[in-house]
Amino acid sequence: MSDPNGTDQPDPLDSFDEIIEAETDRDPDLAVIEAGSRTLRTQGGPPQADVPARPEDPEVDKALREVEAELATRWGETKLEPSVARIAALMDVLGEPQRSYPSIHITGTNGKTSTARMIEALLGAFELRTGRYTSPHVQSITERISLDGAPISAERFVETYHDIKPYVEMVDSAQEYRLSFFEVLTGMAYAAFADAPVDVAVVEVGMGGSWDATNVIDGDVAVVTPIDLDHTDRLGGTTAEIAGEKSGIIKQDATVILAQQPVDAAQVLLKKAVEVDATVAREGLEFGVVARQVAVGGQLLTLRGLGGEYQEVYLPLHGAHQAHNAAVALAAVEAFFGVGAQRAEPLDIDTVRKAFAAVSSPGRLEVVRRSPTIVLDAAHNPAGAVATAEAVREAFDFTRLIGVVGASGDKNVRGLLEAFEPIFAEVVVTQNSSHRAMDADELAAIAVEVFGDERVQVEPRLPDALEAAITLAEEEGEFAGGGVLVTGSVITVGEARLLLGKG
Repeated sequence: MSDPNGTDQPDPLDSFDEIIEAETDRDPDLAVIEAGSRTLRTQGGPPQADVPARPEDPEVDKALREVEAELATRWGETKLEPSVARIAALMDVLGEPQRSYPSIHITGTNGKTSTARMIEALLGAFELRTGRYTSPHVQSITERISLDGAPISAERFVETYHDIKPYVEMVDSAQEYRLSFFEVLTGMAYAAFADAPVDVAVVEVGMGGSWDATNVIDGDVAVVTPIDLDHTDRLGGTTAEIAGEKSGIIKQDATVILAQQPVDAAQVLLKKAVEVDATVAREGLEFGVVARQVAVGGQLLTLRGLGGEYQEVYLPLHGAHQAHNAAVALAAVEAFFGVGAQRAEPLDIDTVRKAFAAVSSPGRLEVVRRSPTIVLDAAHNPAGAVATAEAVREAFDFTRLIGVVGASGDKNVRGLLEAFEPIFAEVVVTQNSSHRAMDADELAAIAVEVFGDERVQVEPRLPDALEAAITLAEEEGEFAGGGVLVTGSVITVGEARLLLGKG
């Protein structure tokens, strides 16, 4: 780990060739160890999904719906005016609640929410009170704000909204544009964390970094998950340009945890870290995945952290990408506790194992039904789809996999479909209820070009698409290896989850 106060560590800017090679090429020793089925008993027990259903109390449900309706009158998350002026004004009139606790700030293109959940689980296992702010939600808006590892209650969500509403209106009246949906939710999260109070906040950016509404915090630890091309109309057309925006969360004297990055992105991030005297730890150099084995319901990991090696760590999530998310999360928590800087010894291994064993990430290769097996995954860009496809090959023995894809119109849908083409026998294209959803017929036209006409079925209504996919998967017979993967958008996955009785 580089030390900004010492002279024994090389300047990152003087060794780009070495850094770039390590950042972009995974060591062959880190490859998957195919171990087949393996039963593991873990202290953490089975992970519990934490996607809340609608409130049972009619009055509470009504109050929550009223808040949701008021929030819906504001700019949505895809309409932006790149500035932190409005959220900064709100923080000012609220008394700067975001300054009352330390924070870990997370940006990147893919893996942010899963990494945030892992960081939260680790901090909680070490008996710290946590607040987590992530987006978007799978089913319930209350998922976005969590305390102690669980979404805040609908009652508390409504109460928090009404607590800050007068201040929101005050800022609205003084600004050129009203606070957006995301800005109000960010204000609510920071206020709820201060009110709890939390010992540490784990905050995921909404988009980018420098002008993202969350960026009124100065994270003690800045985490950058892998950067790829997404939101190019707002963040830039190259990974270097996107990294420039995301590097905005790297603050003076912070510790930066860098996942493996493309060459140009790594250069930009490292330069920013040097400019602000931030300490840097890089996956593949200071920390990483040493080994992993496929296991029942997930994988068994050996991770190298900033303080040493952590063996026999069970993670109940599938895919190499989740193993790398785990390495990043562990390094972030080590950095938060000063491991590798103020202290040399690693974190308690039993506590680390217990934390990871209890991690859940709804909508990320989540199995929601058997016979046939139905898996939900929120991949919505080509890089995410590639990671999901690789994980499906590794973790499941499907002999016939049917895809259900409903995507947003502003995404690289062709790239998404091309990533899934090798693993889908057929694809059912559909659309979710969002105004951003790509029309099913428009999506079908692209799918036909990728899959061929005979492998594409169009069902504009998601319930019909699920039924069609299940029928296609069952063509192999009750005891064959047919399955369904629902993907393309967090919204599609959330709506499918409800339809399949998971919320």
